[in-house]
Amino acid sequence: MARPRAFDEKQVLDAVRDQFWDAGYAATSLEDLMRVSGLGKGSLYAAFGDKRQLFLRALRSYTDESHGRLREALTEAPRALDALRALLEAPVDDAMGEGVRRGCLMANSTSELGNADPEVLDHAHRTYETSTALIGDCVARAQREGDVSAEADPTELARALLAAQQGLVFMSRTGMDAATLAATARSLAAQLLPDRSGD
Repeated sequence: MARPRAFDEKQVLDAVRDQFWDAGYAATSLEDLMRVSGLGKGSLYAAFGDKRQLFLRALRSYTDESHGRLREALTEAPRALDALRALLEAPVDDAMGEGVRRGCLMANSTSELGNADPEVLDHAHRTYETSTALIGDCVARAQREGDVSAEADPTELARALLAAQQGLVFMSRTGMDAATLAATARSLAAQLLPDRSGD
């Protein structure tokens, strides 16, 4: 009879995710993974497979959690337009926090591995399509609420908003100050989500 695992799988995945997030895939060694997980090589590989499989598990966990937070933020806001504008402002809100240094793990991983690992590239594609669908649903709600033009294509606008948000995340990592980021976010919101109160 197999012995039950004496560790918390989510806690281990969170720890190795943070290691990959901080250092990247190539710069993370087996010794790093053993150190942050508190597991020996045998236990680590028996539970999760090799380094690549562990990385893919951690990446999927990250994107699942990210989509959960995005879905909650977009659906729980009283008005959809406020949620869409908050999406653009999120990188500004994080401008002095941990998120600036780290950026987006999915974007970082795609930049590092997308050309060499088809599975990472496929996961990135599916991740951004899911994000686009969630944002598109929010755009459609904003249209029903009269805050976004009915002529706008929800999917096209969602992709534009996602691209703008990811661009702001990248710009924040260059050291751009919060005031400039905020002004840029307001400019993007004015162009992508214009005020229709005067219509």
